[in-house]
Amino acid sequence: MTNLPTALITGASSGIGATYAERFARRGHNLVMVARDKARMDLLASRLREETKVTIDVIQADLTQQEDLAEVETRLREDTSIGILINNAGMGQSGSFIQQNAQSIDRLVMLNTTAPTRLAAAVAARFAQEGKGSIVNIGSVVGFAPELGMTIYGATKAFVLFLSQGLNLELGPKGIYVQAVLPAATRTEIWSRAGMDINTLPEVMDVNELVDAALIGFDRKELVTIPPLHVAERWDELEQARQGLMSEIRQAHAAERYQPQSPAQQ
Repeated sequence: MTNLPTALITGASSGIGATYAERFARRGHNLVMVARDKARMDLLASRLREETKVTIDVIQADLTQQEDLAEVETRLREDTSIGILINNAGMGQSGSFIQQNAQSIDRLVMLNTTAPTRLAAAVAARFAQEGKGSIVNIGSVVGFAPELGMTIYGATKAFVLFLSQGLNLELGPKGIYVQAVLPAATRTEIWSRAGMDINTLPEVMDVNELVDAALIGFDRKELVTIPPLHVAERWDELEQARQGLMSEIRQAHAAERYQPQSPAQQ
C-alpha cells in the first residue's frame, strides 16, 4: 500500500518509458504501464512487482489508434489514484521530408503530438479540481535544432515544448506541475525503429543517466529540463532574448522597414 500518486507512463515497454517505470516503482509509486508490446511490459511489471511490492497495471495500447487512445483517456479521467502522467510514447523520423508518405506523416504526428495532448487534456480537469498533479512531456533538443534535418520529428518536439510551456501557464496556478524534458541523442530503440544506426553518432547518453537527470529536474520542479545542457544559463539567455523580442512586437502597424517608401526615399 502507498499514499504516493500512481504514475501512468506511456511507451513503457522499453527505453525511457521502461526506465521511468523502474524508477517510480522503486520510489514506491504504483504504476499504470501503457505500450503496444504487452509481453515486454508484463515481464518488466512482474519483476518490479516482486522487487518493489507496488501495484502495476498493464494496458496494451497503440496510441495512434483512436480506440486505444480513448481507453487510456478514460483511465486517466476515472482513476483518481493517478497523479502523475508521463507522456513518453513517441517515434522518430525515418528518411528526409521528401521521402515521407501520408501514412508515415500521420502516424508520427499522431503519436508525437495528438496523443500527448489528448492524454494531458484527459487528466487536466481532474488535476485542476484536486489542486495537484504532475504532467511530464518528453520532448527533444531537436525541437529547436532544424539544422539536424529531422524536420517533421523536430516540429513535433517543438510542439511538445510549446504545449508544456503553455500548460504550465494555464495549469500552474491551479496546482499542476508541468515539466518538459528535452533529451539529446539517447541510447534507446527509437533509432533502430527509424532505420538509423545509433553507433554512427559521436555522442549518445545512456538512458539511465537521462532519466535520473530528468527526475532530479522533476524533484526540483523545473519547467524545462535539458539533461545534456552543461551551461544552464544558455536556456535562461534564450528565454530572455525571446521576451525581449516579444517586447518589440507592436502589432498596430507594420515595422518601418515594411512601410511603403515614397518616391523620394526609393
